[in-house]
Amino acid sequence: MAVAVTKIDGSQTTTVELPQAVFGIEPNESVVHSYIVRYLANQRQGNSSTKTRRDVSGGGAKPWRQKGTGRARAGTIRSPLWPGGGTVFGPSPRSYFVEFPKKQKRLAMKSVFSDKARLDRIKVIEDLNLPDNKTKNFAALLQTLALAGKKVLVLDEGLNPNARLASRNIPGIQVRRARLASAYDVLNADYLLVTMAGLKEIGEVFA
Repeated sequence: MAVAVTKIDGSQTTTVELPQAVFGIEPNESVVHSYIVRYLANQRQGNSSTKTRRDVSGGGAKPWRQKGTGRARAGTIRSPLWPGGGTVFGPSPRSYFVEFPKKQKRLAMKSVFSDKARLDRIKVIEDLNLPDNKTKNFAALLQTLALAGKKVLVLDEGLNPNARLASRNIPGIQVRRARLASAYDVLNADYLLVTMAGLKEIGEVFA
């Protein structure tokens, strides 16, 4: 599949062929779904915590004697039945991390890339060498590429501090290294804006 290559000023220079092995396969929805479920599970911090009756301070003495008061028997004021008492079966810190096979992860990435290519939601730019980290320059670039107001995932070959800083105040824009992109980020974006260097890296890593 051929895609036009655009310069940073908006002019088109040539076309580039997207790697068939990454952008031309039949998407596997089942693998993508499994990947997304595991990815979101791995984002959970797992630090929710409550105190059981043994963790709540106080309650060392029996509130009243066992018999003769007419009231229900009670052994501690920190019982879960009492206000200020412990919590029954509350959450405790745990890890939600789930392993995902590398081959399936690669298949999920190729599936979401192919889906974006099928929908014609990929734009290739020659490079992303911004003169500074001003937000207005990045916003002007999006306007030139007809991507203003869209959720855009920008994929470049390496660290691009100017692009990252210039885009961080624009809602819906994410700048990622191509090799570190996740299927969730690709699937969540309306469009992919890929540099030529980033496209080459995608072909090398995920093919």
